[in-house]
Amino acid sequence: MRQGCELSTPRQRSKRDTMRSRGLRNPVRNSVGPPDVSADSDAESDSLAKSGFSEEEVEPSTTGWQRRYTIVGLCFFAFLLCNMDRVNMSIAVLPMSVEYGWDNATIGIVQSSFFWGYLLTQIAGGVLADKIGGKKVLGFGVIWWSVATAFTPIAASMGTPALLLSRACMGIGEGVAMPAMNTMLSRWVPKKERSRSLALVYSGMYTGSIAGLALSPGLIAMFGWSSVFFIFGSLGVLWFTAWWGKSESTPSEDPKITEGERSYILANTTARANVDTIPWKLLLSKPQVWAIITCHFFHNWGTFILLTWMPTYYSQELGLNLQESGFYSVLPWIVMALMANVGGWLADTMVEKGVSVTRVRKIMQTIGFLGPAFFLTRLSGVSTVWGAVGCMCCSQGLDAFSQSGLYCNHQDIGPRYSGVLLGISNTAGVLAGVLGTAATGYILETGTWDDVWSVAVVFYLIGTVIWNVFSTGEQVID
Repeated sequence: MRQGCELSTPRQRSKRDTMRSRGLRNPVRNSVGPPDVSADSDAESDSLAKSGFSEEEVEPSTTGWQRRYTIVGLCFFAFLLCNMDRVNMSIAVLPMSVEYGWDNATIGIVQSSFFWGYLLTQIAGGVLADKIGGKKVLGFGVIWWSVATAFTPIAASMGTPALLLSRACMGIGEGVAMPAMNTMLSRWVPKKERSRSLALVYSGMYTGSIAGLALSPGLIAMFGWSSVFFIFGSLGVLWFTAWWGKSESTPSEDPKITEGERSYILANTTARANVDTIPWKLLLSKPQVWAIITCHFFHNWGTFILLTWMPTYYSQELGLNLQESGFYSVLPWIVMALMANVGGWLADTMVEKGVSVTRVRKIMQTIGFLGPAFFLTRLSGVSTVWGAVGCMCCSQGLDAFSQSGLYCNHQDIGPRYSGVLLGISNTAGVLAGVLGTAATGYILETGTWDDVWSVAVVFYLIGTVIWNVFSTGEQVID
């Protein structure tokens, strides 16, 4: 199934893009061993152009499992672990708050402390990934956050300040994941496969939320709340072993890839090599970039509130126990994982039928904003468990259409700098997580859950206006 991140169709590509993408392979690449990785993307394009094939005519010389599938699969599991380690606190915080006597304000600070570190490494992760490659950056991130996760129970026993520091350190590791992944896929995945690959990797986040929320209550019931941190943290070490032995930052660096697959990837990607410098002034001068930044903030305010506070809402507002809160918290993420693929299919179908990428991005993100806004307003009149769960499922399900809107747009407007662009915008998104998660705790000290949802709805509405006025699906950064 094709998803909604495809940058263009053959009839939409410019003449320059078609000419630059012609060719089968550089004759130099027929020599033994991997080719020189220092050549820039323009040189690779020129060498590919000599044989006179368009990118549609360049196909892999082999069938079956390809190296790029391994890269995508490992990125999927990295994101699965990322959200497993992130959401386990939203369940564990219930028995932890009883044991340590935390009020809602303290719970909010503990929940938000993860984002303090997460905020710091977004841009740095994107810059490093674009410059030195995603293998080292993503590998470092996973092993760092896994160790910090396993250390959480020890830190909690030392006191709240130590716990906050441990969670912030975990955020430092997870902060590089999305920018590094974006850079890896921009180097490895051909345009015609990019949407499927992005959808699969991002679904790893939803699957991780499902797994973390589903497994945590049982582990806590059997072994205590500390077990989820020890067990989940150890999984990252296993992933790192596979990643370091199976991945490379670019096809040009991979000695195990076939020449046919390498030529196919190089003929069908724009960002083929690491960049030397980041044109900060150019990036930040584009209104389309600022549209992504601001809308990422408004989108993530609501998303992170639900991610971190949903089990607490079920427990406090609906009177559910730990097991029930965990179960009902899983359901919206299952819907989200399914609807992300539905939204992607709809987006690609519209593009294939001639709808402009810009219009598709605006339609999908408008659904991703207004859908959650509508169903969060319905929560105030809900008095049953299934009514609340239904609103949450619909809210999260329509939120998933953002994967074919906002989250694809970095590669639309500037594919060579997709890692740093995502790092910049996700910094704003993480800031929303820090402020929104902490603010929710303080709002609940004096207000109600309706007040919490009202703030999120206002931000969704503002984001809708900004996105439809300033966003574009066309490349604006060479």
